[in-house]
Amino acid sequence: MLPKKQLERINELARKAKSSSLTLSEQKEQLELRKAYIESFRGGMRNTIEGLKIIDEENNDVTPEKLKNIQKTKGLHGR
Repeated sequence: MLPKKQLERINELARKAKSSSLTLSEQKEQLELRKAYIESFRGGMRNTIEGLKIIDEENNDVTPEKLKNIQKTKGLHGR
């Protein structure tokens, strides 16, 4: 997750863009902040997905092999 100051700056630039126009340096800053936010979000989502263990109704582990291999590499779930 991005630091609170960066999130506040993203919102500040978004509000300013709606009410008036951004300077070129502000536009560049906004793009860089958005890239950082997206990278952070994707990283968190990847960690969440890679940590999943899928169990069916009969309590069988039905986690896809590809995910099991990733978890084994990272040492998750004792695989």
